[in-house]
Amino acid sequence: MNGILERTLGILELLAQHGDGLELAAIADALNIPRSAVHRLLTELVACGYVRQTRDRGDYTLTTKLVSMGLTFLSNTGIVDIAQPLLDRLAEISGELVRLAVVDGTRLTWVARAQGARQGLRYDPDMGSDARLSCSSSGLAWMSALPDEQALALVAAQGVGLPSEYGPNAPATLKAMLKLVQDTRKRGYSITCETYTAGLNAMAAPIQLTNQAPIGVISVAGPTVRFTVERMNALGPELMSFASQLAAASGASPFLAKAGAPSAVNGKLKPIYAA
Repeated sequence: MNGILERTLGILELLAQHGDGLELAAIADALNIPRSAVHRLLTELVACGYVRQTRDRGDYTLTTKLVSMGLTFLSNTGIVDIAQPLLDRLAEISGELVRLAVVDGTRLTWVARAQGARQGLRYDPDMGSDARLSCSSSGLAWMSALPDEQALALVAAQGVGLPSEYGPNAPATLKAMLKLVQDTRKRGYSITCETYTAGLNAMAAPIQLTNQAPIGVISVAGPTVRFTVERMNALGPELMSFASQLAAASGASPFLAKAGAPSAVNGKLKPIYAA
């Protein structure tokens, strides 16, 4: 990392992965940046309110300023207002976690959720993270609405999520991943069993209008002990119905309406077409 902006963003992204904070030396080593340069950048970030230094150990950690900016952005796009009632309803029907992810260039980011489980085992991850396309039900659903070559380009750019890093059944090769994408395309929605997280099954459907690029994905996830393949297949028609309703309502959100714009893969703009 050489540029000031690149280094600054690298620090913010690294701290976002470490809620307990990191010491200056650890940040410098992880990003391969001189410690003097890291100190200068951290001083500026602290002064601007994006980072704070803890009193006990002197570690640096993010403040809530970036979170606040993200929430303000989502509020102004109208995404949550449009989607939340539908997410809540599907969560009630399924009894599991329902999430909305939106397409933003080459990224698929979870931005809203509804929890249907009221007791027992619950899966309740943080929002704002990007889906690992090769092994998440959301990623497979998005790529099923793209030509195979486009899907492969997206995964090649992001990297394959290996079983050692994600779920034990995560596809370890592009060929295995592409088979899951093609199965999803035939079915109309994805089904994954412990590909993203051990002990978790999930399903997802792309949100798109006819002959248009997908603008997002709606997914349902739950523990393997109760969210079985049989349950997911039984819920499939409901999931696709809610995806269609979200697509029909997307025109009310400027962000969603633009989400299917051409994506940049390896620095080149490539149009996305519905498969």
